[in-house]
Amino acid sequence: MIRVLIVDDEWMVRSMLRTIMESADDVIVAGEAADGAEAVSLARSTRPDVVLLDIRMPRVDGLDAARRLQGLTDPPKVVVLTTFDLDEYVDTALHAGAVGFLLKDATANDMLAAVRSAARGDAMLSPKVTRRLLTRFTAGDPVTGPRADAERRLEVLTAKEREVLVAVARGLSNTGIAAELYLSEATVKTHVSRILAKLGCVNRVQAALLAHRAALLD
Repeated sequence: MIRVLIVDDEWMVRSMLRTIMESADDVIVAGEAADGAEAVSLARSTRPDVVLLDIRMPRVDGLDAARRLQGLTDPPKVVVLTTFDLDEYVDTALHAGAVGFLLKDATANDMLAAVRSAARGDAMLSPKVTRRLLTRFTAGDPVTGPRADAERRLEVLTAKEREVLVAVARGLSNTGIAAELYLSEATVKTHVSRILAKLGCVNRVQAALLAHRAALLD
């Protein structure tokens, strides 16, 4: 069972999210919090696998809470859920360690898919957010801009690690990568861990964006 902590300052939103989560046979709601401070406290006591985290909340907002959650022993995966799709929120959330970013108009199926992906160690972004991020992060001069910088950073990867990174950037899960590249899931997990360490990325989303910036998928 995937243990989920729901964090939102509006009780109606929390109720809606609980209903969606409890509709799945493989998900259980470990608790609810109305702000970031309460979320961190509950995460310590309930040890959720995934935290569904709103951004705009009183006292401690979701972005600050995401940073604090990453400081916990065996931190939970964070999926940011918001009505706002402003680029600065996405950037900050990703750098705070979030592995998913969904708008609140996402379908129930998308929300459950994001929770399951996060629990597996994969990542999921709203398609709308993904398009905006890729447009932003792949822009610039190909010689002096983001692409050239990304290409230099990827030079530390082996040929097999680059293959795995391309698969990650295409949105494949570890299971999908293993099937496509004829590897075991354990080997894929090892490759992904090494890729993140070598590139200095906090999560798969950052690594995927770097691959897109380097035009690996062109």
